[in-house]
Order: sequence, then structure tokens, then C-alpha cells
Amino acid sequence: MLLPAFEYHRPTGLAEAFEVLDHYAGKARVLAGGTDLLVNMKRKTVAPKQLVGLERVAELLGVRAGNGRIEIGARETAARLAGAGGIARDLGVLAMAAAKLGSPQVRNLATIGGNLCTARPAADMPLPLLVLDARVVLAGSAGEREVGLDAFFAGPGQTVAQPKEILTKVVIDRAEPGTGGGFVKLGLRRTLEIALVNAAALLTLDVDGKTIKKARVALGAVAPTPIRAPEAERVLLGKVASDELFAHAGEAAKQDARPITDHRGSATFRLEMVSVLTRRALHQAWENAREQ
Repeated sequence: MLLPAFEYHRPTGLAEAFEVLDHYAGKARVLAGGTDLLVNMKRKTVAPKQLVGLERVAELLGVRAGNGRIEIGARETAARLAGAGGIARDLGVLAMAAAKLGSPQVRNLATIGGNLCTARPAADMPLPLLVLDARVVLAGSAGEREVGLDAFFAGPGQTVAQPKEILTKVVIDRAEPGTGGGFVKLGLRRTLEIALVNAAALLTLDVDGKTIKKARVALGAVAPTPIRAPEAERVLLGKVASDELFAHAGEAAKQDARPITDHRGSATFRLEMVSVLTRRALHQAWENAREQ
């Protein structure tokens, strides 16, 4: 499949990128890793005439920690997030999900900003960011705004970002002591798999090392967007962690899911897997929290 003809712009900074977007009145598309956009252009599902490549925009790189929070540049790749020691220590659940995304070649190109902006229901990196209560910064020539990730997704392939805005960074509050995360992905094959169902969990244990002080669960591929699972979280909060409690939370998570039947699996099967994967992600999170 060949790419359709387009004009390519390579700004050297965000200000220049905003000028290009303004000039084309929001009709230009932003290109980061290109692992989704270029594929969709080859399939002719989208046909932008103007592309704004971000590969020379250095402001979008880097991971910075300070003032109780961590900022991740939108151009950081899944490979770097999966392997960075500091990230693994503070945000282990994000590193787990990044390591499961696509193949090594895809992970070397796919960016955290692109994985969010594509807004695929089965995407891997939105789930750990949802349980971490992450925010995204959307910027344009008119200024910037911070949006909670739970309000960022508007539907399959849709976000609240405006055509002239660029997602510049992801912001996460540093985790409390006694916090651990888990991420589990189910697919039909070992490599290059899109999730049939995926789940992430984050638990913070109280000073006794047993009682759950904070609980977050997120699910993918079982609703039009990646979602939080409030019913499962309610089951967990204030209870003593145990395998039985996680099994109960897994069943409760089924009330939060709205899976569909397609050629990859039935809604009934996906719903059962929500229970199984939630339980496994919680167990991972529990083990990691106890090591903190």
C-alpha cells in the first residue's frame, strides 16, 4: 500500500508548529511516531494534505520530576518508558504497559502522546495513566490547558483536543509509599497483538501493610474508550487485601464493562475475562505495593 500525496512540515520548536497549524486552519495533522496515522493513511481511512512532523521539537522530550509530580514529554517512546529505571521505580505500572505495546520495532517509534491521541479503546498506555490519575497538557498558539485523562477520551478515535492543539506532556503525581501497580493484557497471539481485553490496577496500602487505602482499576477493549472501574474500586477501598477480595472486585468490574461481540471475541467471553484480568492485575499491584 502506498501513501497518498501530502506536504510535510518539520518545525524546530513548538511555536513554529503552532504557526503551521494556525496557517492551515486546523486542517493539518500532527505526526509523532506515525505507527497509527501512516497506517491509516495507507488504508485511506484518513487523507490529510498537510502533516506536521514533531521529530525536531525537543520540548516534547524528557521525563522531569519535581514538586511532587512527574512530567513526561509527549514524544517519549514506549521503548524508553519501558526501560527507564526512574520511571520503573516510581511508575512501574506504566513501564509494564509500555513493554507490552506491539513489537520492539513499534515500541521504538510509538510515543506516549500518540498512543493517547489515537484514542483506541484497546490501547495499552491509557490504562496505567488512568489508574495514576494522569493529566495531559494541550497547547496551541492561544495558550495551554490541563485535562484529566478521564475526561480526555470522547469516543473511539476521538478526544477533546482541538485541531490546532498539540498534546505536549503527561503529568502524574508521584506515588505515595506503599503503592504498587499491575497490568495484564489478553490477546489471541504472542506478538504484535491488539488487546482483546486489558486491565491495570493501582493499590496503596495503609501503614499496617494490609488495608487498602487507595484503589484504582482501569479496563481496555470493553467500552468505546478506556475506562475506570468504579464498582471494582468501591469493593476494594478500606478492606484487607486478599485473593478472595480481588476475586470479588473482578466480578464487580464486570458491571463497569460494556463489551461488544466482534470477529475477535464475543461480549460474553470478554466479560468473563474482565473478571480474570482484574483479579490478576490487582494481585500484581498487591505484590508490588508490599515491596515498597
